[in-house]
Amino acid sequence: MSYSTNDATFEDGNEAPLRLKALDAEDLAVLSGLVQDSVFPEIEMKWDRGARRFALLLNRFRWEDAEKAETRKRDYERVQSILVIEDAMRVQTHGINVGDHNVILSVLSIVFEAGTDGDGVIVLTLAGDSAIRVEVEALEVVLKDVTRPYVAPSKAMPKHDD
Repeated sequence: MSYSTNDATFEDGNEAPLRLKALDAEDLAVLSGLVQDSVFPEIEMKWDRGARRFALLLNRFRWEDAEKAETRKRDYERVQSILVIEDAMRVQTHGINVGDHNVILSVLSIVFEAGTDGDGVIVLTLAGDSAIRVEVEALEVVLKDVTRPYVAPSKAMPKHDD
């Protein structure tokens, strides 16, 4: 893969790719903020029952870089990231036409609903009244950037109607 001189790089921001792990609800709230407004095609969500792992390949808006982009008057960035939920025992979707590979989904938030003994449910709320519900034996979620940042196609910061 080649990069043009217009491509953003981690070196430009003097930052390393994100690699974070959430082991409690407070950690997960941080990850939720970082993946808000991430988009992904339906085909980029995978559940490996045998490994008890649910993963999404996201096109993540770089919220951590937004202020720097504004200050330097440069375009906003996105980066491809993997969000992995470990110890996934069951995955359910609501409002998602699984198998329709043309559907683009957008993450609004991720929350953990604790059970009785460390187990619980991770709920990914998506735009358009859609959701992904993952029953887990324990809370362990990893977010890892896997590509160099690139200029956000819209060149704009995501906005939400209040």
